[in-house]
Amino acid sequence: MTRSGGQETRVRILRTAAELFRRQGYGATGLNQILSASGAPKGSLYFHFPGGKEQLAAEATALAGRDLGERMAAAVAAADGPRAAVTALGDVLADGLAASGYRDGCPVATVALEQAGEAGPIQDACAATYEGWLAGLREQLKSWGAPEDTAAELADLALSSVQGALLLAQVRRDVGVLHTIAGQVGAHIEARLATVTTGGAA
Repeated sequence: MTRSGGQETRVRILRTAAELFRRQGYGATGLNQILSASGAPKGSLYFHFPGGKEQLAAEATALAGRDLGERMAAAVAAADGPRAAVTALGDVLADGLAASGYRDGCPVATVALEQAGEAGPIQDACAATYEGWLAGLREQLKSWGAPEDTAAELADLALSSVQGALLLAQVRRDVGVLHTIAGQVGAHIEARLATVTTGGAA
């Protein structure tokens, strides 16, 4: 196996695992299913992931989180203000959900909920992914004049709101609620920042 071929196999396993964990969860996804779906040679999994399923899940979750994080960051960076930014976040999530036939929600949430009470690399990967998303939102909000503590509070509000709306949209099989919530939360954040930056009460 060439180095480039080995890397391609590794990435294929990771992306297949990320998709299956996203749809089925960690506990319901077996290694044989991942190998079969990825078309990877049987011995390649432990060659590339000597830590087994736990290592694979942690790396797959981190990879999927980075992919979505890049799309969210680009959408937020292109926005001209907080309302447009949160609306754009909703659009990114809605587009992905609809394109998957409502099968694919957040690439991290399913695994994160399973692992919430467990310390270890999977939970660490989930926590780091969410923190990375939030850090990007905080920095953008600070660029629009939000103080550090306000930026942290509003980033939490934006992400938790669109994540909750994503789940509801998936259950309803209708992205309308995601667009509605993103627009309303974005308007609230924009109004809050206008108050803060003009010297009113925070």
